[in-house]
Amino acid sequence: MTDPVQVVRDFCAAWEARDQQRILDAFTDDGVYHNMPMQPAAGKDAIKALLGMILAPASSVRFEIKHIAAAGNVVLTERVDTFRMGERTVTLPVMGAFEVRDGKIAAWRDYFDLATWTKQASG
Repeated sequence: MTDPVQVVRDFCAAWEARDQQRILDAFTDDGVYHNMPMQPAAGKDAIKALLGMILAPASSVRFEIKHIAAAGNVVLTERVDTFRMGERTVTLPVMGAFEVRDGKIAAWRDYFDLATWTKQASG
């Protein structure tokens, strides 16, 4: 059985590598990625489209895991995510909830302040 915490750690490393295929492959076919201030992306096609919007403008990504905890197949992370986009750097405190099934992410929900992202991303 795959350790859910390690699945999430590997997933975060894929973001830092900006490896869109590895990120996408970490999801189950029916996976859901939900940035809570927005509509969820359900299924790999929708997740791929969302990843493209996030990763394309980023020249670097860092997911600093402050705390990580698991209960069964649910993994919670407290993170600081940093995206370098052109001349701008967006630093975003995030709480994430991951549901892991058969070694893959079935659901990922990130809770953050959208205004913090928007203010830093737009200037």
